[in-house]
Amino acid sequence: MQADVDPERTSGEPGAGSGAESGARDVIRAALLDPAGLVRAVASGRRRGLEPPHYQRVELRCVDLKGVRHLQITEYDVRQAHTRNVADPDLEKAVDELLDLPYGTWHVETTAETLRLRYTKKGKELLHRQADSREQETSHDRAKQRVLEPGAPFLIELGISDHHGRVKPSRQAKYKQIEEFCKLLAPALDEAISAGRIATGRPLQVVDLGCGNAYLTLAAYHLLTTAGHDVRMTGIDHNPAARNRNTRVVTALGWQDHLRFVDATIQAAELDVRPDVVLALHACDTATDDALARAVGWEAPLVLAAPCCHHDIQKQLKSVTPPAPYALMTRYGIVRERFADVLTDSLRAAVLRQVGYRVEVVQFVDSQHTPRNLLLRATRTGVQPTRDLQTEYQTLIDDWHVTPRLAQLLLTDSPEVVS
Repeated sequence: MQADVDPERTSGEPGAGSGAESGARDVIRAALLDPAGLVRAVASGRRRGLEPPHYQRVELRCVDLKGVRHLQITEYDVRQAHTRNVADPDLEKAVDELLDLPYGTWHVETTAETLRLRYTKKGKELLHRQADSREQETSHDRAKQRVLEPGAPFLIELGISDHHGRVKPSRQAKYKQIEEFCKLLAPALDEAISAGRIATGRPLQVVDLGCGNAYLTLAAYHLLTTAGHDVRMTGIDHNPAARNRNTRVVTALGWQDHLRFVDATIQAAELDVRPDVVLALHACDTATDDALARAVGWEAPLVLAAPCCHHDIQKQLKSVTPPAPYALMTRYGIVRERFADVLTDSLRAAVLRQVGYRVEVVQFVDSQHTPRNLLLRATRTGVQPTRDLQTEYQTLIDDWHVTPRLAQLLLTDSPEVVS
């Protein structure tokens, strides 16, 4: 059932106050002050001819704090949100102050109906009511949809979460990096299995090259085993202190039968069984190229690599004459550094495409968590490169006078070309 209410008709009704304004205002006010019925309310925009409110938008909902129902008010400016929780005896005053602000629209959802109040250009109020049903959510800490639950035992063992299952404030960035990486791993693996690139009915072989402190190794093992895969995981690292620490963590978790750490450099890493998935998170500089080359040598069906620093191409750019008219891109150190990052990963993707991989370059986490936030996601297709692809790649490296490390490792013998 829907109804449009013209507030001017309520001017003579009891409780309507002084005419048009008070009729619609009273309806909205009553909904905002109903602790059992309010689901959500939003005020936004501004009325014509009036000064805009200090906050661009305000949202309201009911929350329970220590057994007491509060009205949670979140006000948004151009930079951030400001939240406060109000209960009796200050509730009516807070609501009246919000209604006095010159917002142009109010959208109020209750358990029984939806109210929409807007002001026309001439200042007239139009109130629309639509009967519908919603459930009220009053939990103060609404559960977020996470790939990795903060209370996972491996996160506690690693010191990322405390013993209450909460991510430590100082480890939020690391937790976010790992979780976002896993968000990309899960669907990429599902796609590779669905396409028949990774066989089922046997253990899933996964290797993490240059695993370091094994944050990603443990996260991937947890994620994939939780999803029902029978996983055999290997972490490759040449640092004995890191390997010993990682082994202690794995033993404490009871994962030592299916997760091991091997002493080797990325270049010299050898496996008993060809891996299905190769991971590399923030392998420094050309170590990422070494990891990608090892994955290609194993013909790994799926590769996910998040590069770290890009010193190799940066150094090469310092001594080259840029192609016209791009000299400005290498004149300033910071610009040259960022351009080198982009050029390096673009060349890596081009090389991988020439050796039979489909490649995507995506942002896996926001830059506030790490500036090294690009991910190369490569799936082996076995498709031969086209002449156009090889020509584009060759033109790019000739124009910039650079020699990518990955090309030295993989393109010594030119692959066959598809016309």
